[in-house]
Amino acid sequence: MQKHEHWDILLSNQVDKKTFIETILLGKSIGKLSTFNTKSGILFSDIAIDNFIKKEYQYDSIEASPESTRKLSTFSSGERKKVFLTYCIKQQPDFIILDNPLDHLDVNSRKSITIALEELSQKVPLIQIVNRNSDLHSFIPNKGHVLNNSFILEELISIKENPAVNFNVIPDAFEPIIFNDSVLIQMNQVCVSYLEKPILKNIDWTIKKGDFWHLLGPNGSGKSTLLSLITGENAKGYGQDIHLFGKKKGSGESIWDIKKNIGYFSTAMTDLFQKRDTVEQMILSGFFDSIGLYTRPTNLQKKTVTQWLELIDMNHLKNSTFNQLSIGQQRLVLIVRAVLKHPPLLILDEPLEGLDDENAALVTQLITLLSQKTDMAILYVSHRVEPNIKPKAIYQLSPQVTGSIGTIVN
Repeated sequence: MQKHEHWDILLSNQVDKKTFIETILLGKSIGKLSTFNTKSGILFSDIAIDNFIKKEYQYDSIEASPESTRKLSTFSSGERKKVFLTYCIKQQPDFIILDNPLDHLDVNSRKSITIALEELSQKVPLIQIVNRNSDLHSFIPNKGHVLNNSFILEELISIKENPAVNFNVIPDAFEPIIFNDSVLIQMNQVCVSYLEKPILKNIDWTIKKGDFWHLLGPNGSGKSTLLSLITGENAKGYGQDIHLFGKKKGSGESIWDIKKNIGYFSTAMTDLFQKRDTVEQMILSGFFDSIGLYTRPTNLQKKTVTQWLELIDMNHLKNSTFNQLSIGQQRLVLIVRAVLKHPPLLILDEPLEGLDDENAALVTQLITLLSQKTDMAILYVSHRVEPNIKPKAIYQLSPQVTGSIGTIVN
């Protein structure tokens, strides 16, 4: 049996990953990866999957899985990756680049994809690119580290477990949001179905001031639906026993009455900020809940932002454009933007996804400080159980035929 050359590459967030991948696919690699320069490869990534879904939609075609007569978009996250991986294999490439193949997957799906990749390694060379040391595969012997845009594959080095920055004192809120009740969110026997398909069944959940929750559940278990009920964006909340910040859903509150009490971060937010706003302008816009800064800030607001930038050791970058920052720095800025006004509830949706170990440690440290030094309730959403994230309790969604049920795990 032919022995294939595989590589497991740990990529720093400082590296231009898009260009690095293009360099390999275009046959312009240097050093140890130059053996792939005369070969034809294909990319397996979340972006490649999204582009393929757009293509099927645009041409109303079923290309990824014609035997199932289903478009790629109709599969769950885990199934979608398996189907697209099968499609990539059918193209008979000389090698496959795997870009963070385990991202956005639950524990069981991660195991399933890992087994599929190990079996695939017997048939075709693989180049796996990951940001976290824990995502490296034991069945791939060749391992390297790319630290900068020279794209030189260096020997894998140990990862810093702790960042150089030591966060300490949280700045006071400017015009803090006052909410006197201890209970922020109350759900009683909440059920949600779409087109007669049950999603959530009899959800009972209370979120109080100062709580630190980890919302956990497999792909397709209804986490996004549950979040949309909390933020007031889901029309399925009407007519149900849901109280959001002291008001029963459907009692005349507006969506803005709800959102003013919530600081929200998701990885998708980065795509909203494509203008060349400075770091200072980015954070200042959080005072006005706007995408971009269109209102002249006060000196006191600027002072508050300076205090936050000093906290995360980024005051020297305040005049840099947001798009020039590393992914980890962008993540810190967006989280700071979400907590400027000390909202009663902070929702962090996959805040560590796509970060390397050093940047993940920075964001983890900030989350820990917020949980210890403020009375904000934190709702942390992630498929990963991070060893340095210490929630007070877990709300676990478990899929059932009749809809996912929720269980509190202390």
